[in-house]
Amino acid sequence: MVREHQGEHESQWAAMGSIATKIGCTAETLRRWVRQAEKDRGERGGATSAERERIKALEQEVRELRQANEILRQASAYFAQAEFDRPFKR
Repeated sequence: MVREHQGEHESQWAAMGSIATKIGCTAETLRRWVRQAEKDRGERGGATSAERERIKALEQEVRELRQANEILRQASAYFAQAEFDRPFKR
């Protein structure tokens, strides 16, 4: 909508302000949507929506792997200590 009606206003920001009030959001919110759409179409530099989702998924995976590593580290320490506390067999 912003691209279609930009010619009717003196600037893109003015078009965003006009359209934002009509659709019930702030001009800043609409500006962010327009900028992200430009990134998705390759008109603007930055991460596309698909790339942002992939980054988010990878960050979640890293958090889960770090948590699993910590659990394994604690289990290893626990069992190593239990091995030292066991009586020696001859």
